[in-house]
Amino acid sequence: MNLEDGLGDILRKARTSTQITAEAAAQSAGLSLDAYVTFERTGQAPAGTHFGPLGELLTLGGSRLEGLSLGWRPVPVDLSRWKRLEMITSAGDDMMVNAFLVWDPESGKAALFDTGFDGRAIIELVLANAMQLEDIFITHSHSDHVAALPELRQRFPGVRLHSGSRRAPLDQQLKPGSVFALGRLAIGHRPTPGHAEDGVTYLITGWPDEAPAVAVVGDAIFAGSMGGARDQLELARGQVRGEILSKSEATLICPGHGPVTTVGQEKTNNPWFV
Repeated sequence: MNLEDGLGDILRKARTSTQITAEAAAQSAGLSLDAYVTFERTGQAPAGTHFGPLGELLTLGGSRLEGLSLGWRPVPVDLSRWKRLEMITSAGDDMMVNAFLVWDPESGKAALFDTGFDGRAIIELVLANAMQLEDIFITHSHSDHVAALPELRQRFPGVRLHSGSRRAPLDQQLKPGSVFALGRLAIGHRPTPGHAEDGVTYLITGWPDEAPAVAVVGDAIFAGSMGGARDQLELARGQVRGEILSKSEATLICPGHGPVTTVGQEKTNNPWFV
C-alpha cells in the first residue's frame, strides 16, 4: 500500500501550517523557485536539495525527509499476528480510507473502527463469520470516515455508536476514562484533536499470545506523515507525542489512510516528530 502522503504533500502541509512562503522554502533548500515548486508538486527531490535547512525552516526532520526521498516505507506488518483484526479499505472522492474490524471469536461480538466509504465488505465479513456487530467507534467525524455509517446502522440497527464529538447525542459521547470490553480485549480511548476537533485514538489491549497493543488513530498520524492541522499543528503534534508515540515501540498504529506502521518506526522515521 502506498504512503498516504508523498514528500511533496508533507512539504506543502508544513508550509501551510507554518505560513512559510515557497520562496523562503526554495532558498533554504538551495533551489530555484521553479525547481522547488516542481519538487512540491511531484515529490521528486532535485539533486543537491539541502534537506537539513529546509526541514529546520518547516519544523521537520531534514534527514527523515531525505529518507522519504530515497524511498523509505514502513516494514510491512503481518496482521495475522493479532488474529482478530481486519483492515477494510474502500475508495471514494479520489482517496482510499481504512476501517478496522476487531472481534472476539468465542462470543462472536465485534467492534468496528470508522466505516470508510462503502459498508458492503464490512457487512460481508461480519455475516461470513457469524459475528454480532455491537459497537462502532469513530476516530473523527470527517465525511470519509463515516460515509458508510447510515448503511451499517440500517443493516445492524442495534449497533452502539461511540464518538468524541460534542455534537453527538449524549449517549454516543465518549466519557473520560471509560473502557469497553470485547471478550478478553479492552478498548480505551485518548483525545487526539488537531486534525479534527473531535479526534480520538482508540487503544486496544489484551490480545492473545502477547501481541502488542493496537492504536486506531484515524488521521492523527500516518506512516511517515500526519493529518493536516493548519492552525492546530502544535496541538496535533503534542497529542500524538503524548497519547500515541509514548506507547511501547511495538504498538501497532492503524491509521485512517495508508499502511499500518508501529510506534517504533514512526519515532525513528516520521519527519513531523523529531
